[in-house]
Order: sequence, then C-alpha cells, then structure tokens
Amino acid sequence: MKDILKSEKLHGVCYEIRGPVMEAAYRMEEEGHRIFKLNIGNPAPFGFDAPDEIIQDVIHNLSQAQGYVESKGLFAARKAIMQECQTLGIEGVDIDDVYLGNGVSELISMATQALLNNGDELLLPMPNYPLWMAATNLTGAHPVLYRCDEQADWLPDIDDIKAKITPRTRGIVVINPNNPTGAVYPRALLEEIVELARAHDLVIFADEIYSKILYDDAEFTPLAKLAEDVLCLSFNGLSKSYRLAGFRSGWMIVSGAKHRARGFLEGMDILSSMRLCGNVPAMFAVQTALGGYQSINDLVLPGGRLREQRDLACHMLNDIPGVSCVKPSGAIYLFPKLHLDRHRIDDDEHFVLEFLRQEKILLVQGSAFHWDAPDHLRIVFLPRVDDLSHAIGRLGEFLERYSAR
Repeated sequence: MKDILKSEKLHGVCYEIRGPVMEAAYRMEEEGHRIFKLNIGNPAPFGFDAPDEIIQDVIHNLSQAQGYVESKGLFAARKAIMQECQTLGIEGVDIDDVYLGNGVSELISMATQALLNNGDELLLPMPNYPLWMAATNLTGAHPVLYRCDEQADWLPDIDDIKAKITPRTRGIVVINPNNPTGAVYPRALLEEIVELARAHDLVIFADEIYSKILYDDAEFTPLAKLAEDVLCLSFNGLSKSYRLAGFRSGWMIVSGAKHRARGFLEGMDILSSMRLCGNVPAMFAVQTALGGYQSINDLVLPGGRLREQRDLACHMLNDIPGVSCVKPSGAIYLFPKLHLDRHRIDDDEHFVLEFLRQEKILLVQGSAFHWDAPDHLRIVFLPRVDDLSHAIGRLGEFLERYSAR
C-alpha cells in the first residue's frame, strides 16, 4: 500500500519557532529535564497576568457565550475596536470593517487566502515573523523578502523594497513594532512605504500586535492613519499588550480604498463564515481591555518590569565578546548578532540545539525568521532579571566553548 503523504500545498510551509528544536525540548521534558524557555512570546508563564477586570468580565459573560455569534464577531467587541480606530486617527472604519478571529494568526491566513493567487508575490520583511511566510506559501503565492538594515536600527531598506516590486506584487507586509527585532518605525519611513503602495497599487498588511509595547521615547504610528486612499489591513489583538495569549482573540481592520476591494471583502466574508465565528468568550474581553486602564504602560516605563528586563538583557548581550545587540524600542524580543569572525557557527539551528542539550535553555535561531545568515538569535526577555541574567551568562560561556571546539 502507498504511504499517505502530506498535501503538496504544504511544501515550503513551516513554522520553525515550534520546529525541530522545540520538538527536542519536548522530548527532553518527557525524560524529566527542566527546560528554561526563551523561545516564544508567551507572557503568562513568566507571571505577566492579564488585568483582573478583563478576566472577571469574561467570567461574568460566560453564560452569554454559549452559542455562535455573527461571523465577523460580537457587535460590542467590534464597536470597541471601531472606537479605538477613531482614537488612533484611522478614519472611515465602520462596524462591518472589523473581523474578529482566533488570534491574529487565523486572520493572517484568511486575508492571504482571500487575496493571493498562484504565482502572485507578497513582500515580507527580512527577518520576519514566520507565520507570514507560511501563510503566503500556502496560498500558492511567492514570498519576496525585503531587507531590514541592522546598521540602521533594523529599519526597512526602502531602496530594497523598490527593487523587489514586480508586476506580480500584490501587497506588502509591515510588522511594526517588529518581531523579531523590536524596531519601531518612524512616521516618515511609513509614509514612504505608503507612497510605494500607492504608486504600485499594493495592499498593505500592517501587523501591529505590539503597538502598545513601546520603550523610551518610541512612538507608534498606525499605518492605516497614513493610507487613506490605499487598501490597508491592520492586525492587532489581546495576546501581548493585555497578556491574553491563550484567549486567541485578535482582529483585522479594513480601511482605506474599500470601494475598490469588494471582491476581496467578499472572499473574506466567505472565509469568515466558513469557520462560523471566532472564540466567543474571548470576545467579551475586548471592550473592557480597550476601554479600561492600560496597565501595559506600567510595565514599559522606567522602573517597569519589561523595561528593566530589556535593559539588563541588552546590556549583558553586548558585554559578551563577539556579540552585539541593537536595543529594541518595542515588543518583547532581542535579536542579537553573533559575529562569525569570532564565533565559528555554520548552522544556527545546530547551535541552538546544542545549547538546549547542554544548558537546558531554549532559544530560536535567526534563520527561523528567514534571516539569510547563521549569525542571529531571537531571545524573549519576559523572564525576571535573575533568570535572564543566568540564561544570558550561560549563553556567553557556551559561545566560547562552541567556538573553540
């Protein structure tokens, strides 16, 4: 009998954050090892609890969340998101322009499926959050990577974007604040990206899930605010700023040239209806989250836990010989560079796997974010300072041993 194979559509589709190294970590846990995980931006295991009022609202409304709701989501939740758009200066957004989903991940998959055909191209940043690459490949379209420049604090290279646009290019993905680099893009740069989208009739995909996790004097500018005449799809949710990753509550906002996107929106409505609706209990968290006290501010200001952890981790990484790290202005990640003239690394996946086996600490290799050299790592700085200090100290010692082998 023939082997049962995976669909050919899945060739080239992967998500290395939960790939072979993560599988090795699971096996080690099953053998009784305790693994310290710096690989996934999951706030809850590190003591970042959601605000109590959000949890209480969800509990209070559980009896009202037993059935399906309208496929785009609960009216009150979508209204709260629409009002958030007004606060942000995003004009022309109505209730029907808001789609709620089981996290941003589901909505990214739906939006790419609704827009892209076989052979189309979608511009993605390099490095990037790997779901964007996987979702694009699954549609039969081709992801085309534009470079973000580490020497310019990881900002997108506008000239490289221009050089990558072809007649097959349908859209551009902008991740701001960025995962994995933590870069926050200035308004002037975003205006250049919008101008390119306008000139080449591109759809903008604005991944803004970290929009409220900002440090120092960084300012977040919603892309949709600048793209009033360009179709813009903006993605956000509760998983990071409100520490509710397990609730799987995200949303997509359609703005700009909606009058030219009736076919695309019909496709989104079909896909939205096919999955019936998103997670209804989690929808009851949205209104309270957006309208309540923004406790994330306490974590990112001077003296706040996230701010202190970022500062410590960045300082320690830059103190390791042969390592440099651009200080992130947003999000919850560091993307340090391992200088290959000192550290003999040919395969970054092998490096993080050996680090896991020897030190019981789990990181993610830079190539998992489609970076084109084996010289970066992504490190989550959610653990408390003592745990971070220990882990980064072990990384420095391991680097010296690995390079001397």
